[in-house]
Amino acid sequence: MSNKGSNNNANNLKKIKQNRRGLMVVLSSPSGAGKSTMTRKLLADNPNMRMSVSATTRRPRSGEEEGVDYYFIGKTKFAEMIEDSEFLEHAKVFDNYYGTPRPPVETALAEGNDVLFDIDWQGAQQLTQAAGDDLVKIFILPPSKRELESRLHTRAQDSASVIAKRMAKSEGEISHWAEYDYIIVNDDLEIAMQELRTIVSAERMKRRRQMWLGPFVKALTEGL
Repeated sequence: MSNKGSNNNANNLKKIKQNRRGLMVVLSSPSGAGKSTMTRKLLADNPNMRMSVSATTRRPRSGEEEGVDYYFIGKTKFAEMIEDSEFLEHAKVFDNYYGTPRPPVETALAEGNDVLFDIDWQGAQQLTQAAGDDLVKIFILPPSKRELESRLHTRAQDSASVIAKRMAKSEGEISHWAEYDYIIVNDDLEIAMQELRTIVSAERMKRRRQMWLGPFVKALTEGL
């Protein structure tokens, strides 16, 4: 076979291997474990990965954009969407509702794009029931409780009373670690990111997500 023929085959294989089903990547952690930083880095590394955009009944805040930060809808419409099973997961937080609309996520997955979720263990449980086959759940742990508290103080975003509440809440959040597929201890950020990238790469390679494999193997065995 000529070099030209080999190059054409390699290019064709590279093209058809892009035909895969996307995956839903859930990152959960107690506040201060580094999840937000890891989320930003993972999105920057992956142009075919997008952040899930939630719907909410609360009013937009200054600078927030419709369809970018949230989908802003009324409570009546939100209730109708719940009734019609249009959410993959939803919850009431204080006086407002939040939820993940199903259609944008399913469209992204069918197009081979991955969707990243920054949600807590309750949302992860609902997603497991709604879309378990497409889901990869990763829990981020701090190296120690002392380090978790130190990070909360260092980022200087919350008052001492809020930090105390976050620390108290962290124990309950961490107790759900065994419900996740993978656990990453974020002691060193670069090492934690290497582990996160490895998990995502391996999950993308799972046979059930490689939609091109069936036709490829058929053609291979038939000598085409």
